[in-house]
Amino acid sequence: MKWLEHDNATKIKRKATELGFDFCGISKAEFLEEEAPRLETWLNRNYNGEMAWMANHFDKRLDPTKLVPGAKSVISVMLNYYPEKRLPEGDDDLKISKYAYGKDYHFVMKDKLKALFQFMQEEIGEIDGRIFVDSAPVMDKAWAKKSGLGWIGKHSNLLNRQSGSFFFIGEIICDLTLESDGPIKDYCGTCTACIDACPTDAITEPYVVDGSKCISYYTIELKNAIPDEAKGKMENWVFGCDICQDVCPWNRFSKPHKTPEFSLSSDLQQFTNKDWEEITEEVFRELFRKSPLKRTKIEGLRRNVSFTKES
Repeated sequence: MKWLEHDNATKIKRKATELGFDFCGISKAEFLEEEAPRLETWLNRNYNGEMAWMANHFDKRLDPTKLVPGAKSVISVMLNYYPEKRLPEGDDDLKISKYAYGKDYHFVMKDKLKALFQFMQEEIGEIDGRIFVDSAPVMDKAWAKKSGLGWIGKHSNLLNRQSGSFFFIGEIICDLTLESDGPIKDYCGTCTACIDACPTDAITEPYVVDGSKCISYYTIELKNAIPDEAKGKMENWVFGCDICQDVCPWNRFSKPHKTPEFSLSSDLQQFTNKDWEEITEEVFRELFRKSPLKRTKIEGLRRNVSFTKES
């Protein structure tokens, strides 16, 4: 039966490439033993801040069979979002994370994963499974690492030797036994570029990020006021932050994505600081209708913009 597990895995990976995914890897659906103590320590230190949901479903985060009964395999996919054209990121420019340039990745990834799962059911037979794109307590970076798609860097993002870290990750957890790929080694070496560059000291030690101090957390997840201790440290980021990825030497291998939905709209390309500062409800609703920026709502965006001006 090993040949069948290999054959099915090859078919799935080939189809994933056809659908536009940059990488696809497979791991056995089993308890994430290495991650359990790390997650527990991280939560005990309150590094999740106001993200209370991260403390929920602890067992489900670590055991895929609690999400899909009878699960045998986790298929991890990665989709590049590194842009060909970048918004201005000078010292005075208001900045948004590159992942938010285009259409919300949840929709794009889910559509591609649905097509992949449909292919599996048509080509291989009756399979029970679920698709995940940040939509449930799934530790996507841990699964991508187990599937050999990269290693987790000191900034806690997944790094790929060929293409860096500007990727979205998604999974299919299913009850089909497939040939697994093993993890690869860590290639961070002695580099501390991400730790040194983080203006809020959110990377407390290699591989550990205090989420409650991260600029992305302040500008997206935090619903209350941004703490005064962040004043003068935001570096004009008003939605997300790419600093730790931008300074990473592995991202010199980043190549522009091939997903039209992630491209910068002409309206956003022309946005100036004045436009960000004076944005109306109507413009926000129209321009960011299908964008990740919807997440922060206009009140959150205005709070972020005015906080950077005060800093």
